[in-house]
Amino acid sequence: MEEIAPSNSGVVSVSVVSHLQIKLVAQLLCDLDMHCSDSRLELVLTLNMDEDLPFGLDDFSFPIKLIRNQTAKGFGSNHNQAFRHANGQYFCVLNPDIRLESNPFDALVFCFSDADVGVAAPLVLGPDGMVEDSARRFPTPFSVFFKALGRYKEIDYAIGEMPFHPDWVGGMCLLFSRTVFERLGGFDERYFLYYEDVDICARLRLFGYEILLNPQAKVTHHAQRTSRRNLTYLRWHFKSMMRFFLSPVFWRVYRLRRS
Repeated sequence: MEEIAPSNSGVVSVSVVSHLQIKLVAQLLCDLDMHCSDSRLELVLTLNMDEDLPFGLDDFSFPIKLIRNQTAKGFGSNHNQAFRHANGQYFCVLNPDIRLESNPFDALVFCFSDADVGVAAPLVLGPDGMVEDSARRFPTPFSVFFKALGRYKEIDYAIGEMPFHPDWVGGMCLLFSRTVFERLGGFDERYFLYYEDVDICARLRLFGYEILLNPQAKVTHHAQRTSRRNLTYLRWHFKSMMRFFLSPVFWRVYRLRRS
């Protein structure tokens, strides 16, 4: 591990978790090195399963902390663990399948000049340059049912050039202030995979914070879509969805939206 500067003012701690995805991680780290050298970054890299590194920890312009899990953890548990090793004023959750063609951090950090903002997210593009549906209204059992039937195909928000406040944003790239993430207690670790992003955005709303998507920050998402091909992941998806719909968080935020 490399030494981190004593002051955390303005530092962004980036948490990346690899689940046998180290080749994708290597590409992401090269992107960070190429496009984000003017930002103060530290990286916490978690290997959720044992794998060899194709790079050295000192190969990049930012310091790297490496965590090797003895047993595999879920999405929220891994990022909460990384947060405990992070020193930055801001905490960024970043998927290995994200690629960067520019620096998103300056625009995302700027969002927190508004004290009401609890989490900031970038515009997410697909590999073809098309805008992904990463900003959505909170799901309900009815909306999920109609979507499964193919009855609901419209996107929830039309994304232009101006920042806006969706109900929730996808967890592939999220930036929190350290203070807010601590206040929330991080992700709910009872969600092993899927719906952690929905839950944490709902809890932010209940705490009085806003979710902000800033189109001035852009990332490209090479989505794996594992739950559509793997029955184990599909079961995790269904289990997490049911946990959310049966949770007090869902009912409280549902009543808040209707009031």
